[in-house]
This record gives sequence, structure tokens and C-alpha cells, in this order.
Amino acid sequence: MVTIADVARHAGVAPSTVSYVLTGRRSISAQTRSRVTESIRLLGYRPHAGRRALSTSRTNVVALVLPLRRGAYLPVLMRFVASAIAEARRHELDVLVVTADQGAQGLRRIAGSAQVDGFLVMDVELDDERVPLLRQLAQPSVLIGHPATTNGLTCVDLDFEAAAARCVDHLADLGHRYIGFLGAPSVVYQRNTGYAQRTMAGFGAAAMRRGIASTALPAEDDYESVLISTRALLRAQPAMTALVVHNEAALGWVASSLRALGRRVPEDVAVVAICPDELAEQLFLTSVRLPAEELARQAVDLLVAKVNGLPTPALTLLPPKLRTRASSAPGPAFTGGGSAAMAGSPARAL
Repeated sequence: MVTIADVARHAGVAPSTVSYVLTGRRSISAQTRSRVTESIRLLGYRPHAGRRALSTSRTNVVALVLPLRRGAYLPVLMRFVASAIAEARRHELDVLVVTADQGAQGLRRIAGSAQVDGFLVMDVELDDERVPLLRQLAQPSVLIGHPATTNGLTCVDLDFEAAAARCVDHLADLGHRYIGFLGAPSVVYQRNTGYAQRTMAGFGAAAMRRGIASTALPAEDDYESVLISTRALLRAQPAMTALVVHNEAALGWVASSLRALGRRVPEDVAVVAICPDELAEQLFLTSVRLPAEELARQAVDLLVAKVNGLPTPALTLLPPKLRTRASSAPGPAFTGGGSAAMAGSPARAL
């Protein structure tokens, strides 16, 4: 267990100086503070939450702001919540889960009550109204997701644009030249939610780069709606032989909708999803993993660092990881070397 004394020896300062850097109770020169914080980072020192509370009047509570809105898929959201709570407990912190959709006003109310030491914020929109306030609050914050600009913020997210591109590249390398996209419920795009907009944009850009004919539509979370959206994709693109799905609630209806329209998975239409591994394994889907637990853990760790005055990056993007399962098969244009070879570039390894 790394102690304050260990940090002090590494930084070449007195233990009291390390304590002052952590608590902010005495002015420390920028050079010394930088040396101490670098030693803390290198040694992996974690201040004991109880001692922090006694010396700084902290609450040892962080708020997880997760507005339950239309289009939210509760089973996946609960993965974030459970992981955040477990990681916070490891830091001896409690979590106040805030589910009301009160925007900036709700954040201001919680911050003014001095109930929490910081905020974890989810369901981030590209032009999120909460962001200007988060930049001003005395309590630090970390966003799971990121707005259009991250200046003055700390954000962690899956690289959704790269995730969509990874799906397209996988299918293009299998010879598919006509690919559809079933996205989140329409209300999610209407809110300009970052992860949904970035995924659809990444899909379109990758399809253009690979010379793929593509059509993208939102999908609601019931069978009839998924069937209607799937039928619309096939009408727009009768030669469609592959489908990328970014909607966990719709995934259970995709195969049956295709079957109702005379298409088999993967013989007629290959399917690739962006979703948690457990869901993909249940449905035997090739997928890019949505690392909900890892994102939540990293967000908590970044918030703890900010509460302790340590520097954090503005944006941390986790790279996409694709796993092949039974739902993706070679398309009609497959020649053994992949369509990437046809396009004059090496096939990407899975």
C-alpha cells in the first residue's frame, strides 16, 4: 500500500507538503505541486477517503446523473450504474443516483446543497445544456460520453465513430457491397445524443470510404417498428446483404423481422451489432463490444483524481473491439481475399 511518506520520498518533499497538495489547505508552488502530483500518479497513491473527509469536509458521495428518458435501454444503463457503484465503493465513496431529467437546473440544485463531492454525467448530447454549468461548478465532473467540444471537461467514451467503421470494414472485407444500418430510436437522434449521432456518422463515412451502398434508419424498440424499419431498408436497397445494428432493444427482433421478409441470417443478410458482449453471445451476433463496465470504472477513477486535484485528460476514447460469431458470413462479392483486396488495400485482421 503506497503511503504519503512514499510519495514524499519520491517527490523529495516533506509528507506535510504532500498532504497540503492533496487538501489544498496551504499554498504550494506550482513546481512543487507538479512534482508531487506526478509522484502520486507514478506510484498509484490513493488517499484514504475517511482521512480526506476529516481534513476537507467532503461528503464522500458522488452523484451519478442518469436521466431516464424515452429511448433509454434500462438493462444496459444498469450495467453502467452497477459498475460505477462498485468502483466508487472501492474508493470508499457512496453514489447518489439521480434519474430525474432536470437538466442544468437539477445539477445546480444538487451542487448548491453540498451533498456531493463531484458528478458523473451520462446521456450526453452534442450541444448539452448542462455542459456550460459543469465548467463553472466548484465540484468536479466527469462525463460518460462527450459533447461537440470538450474544452474544460473530462470525458470518457467508446470511440463510436470508429466502432461503426469497424463494423463496415468487417462486412466489406467479407464482400458485402450493400449494407443497411438500424440505429437508435428516433427520439434519441432528436435529442442530438452524442453516441447515436457519432455512430451513424461513422457508419456513413466508412461506407463512403469503402465504396459501399448504404442506407441508415432509426428503429424503435418493438417488433412491429423493427419490422417496418427493416422493410424500409430493403425497399430502399433491395440488394442489401448486410446490416449493422446499434440498438440493443431492437436486437431481439432483427432476425425475426428479416425472416418475416424472406431473409435468413447469415445466409441472406449478415448482421453485426454494437452492444454488450453478453447480449451478443445470447443472440450469436458478431459485435463490437460496448464496454459499459470499463467506461464506468474509468469515469469513477477520473473523478476521484479530479476530486484530489490531479490532472486528467479532456477526452479518453476506448478503441472498438470486434468479435466474430455466427451472424456474419461472406457476401456475394467475396473472392477469398476480401473486398479490401478488391479495393486495393490489405484486409484488416479481426
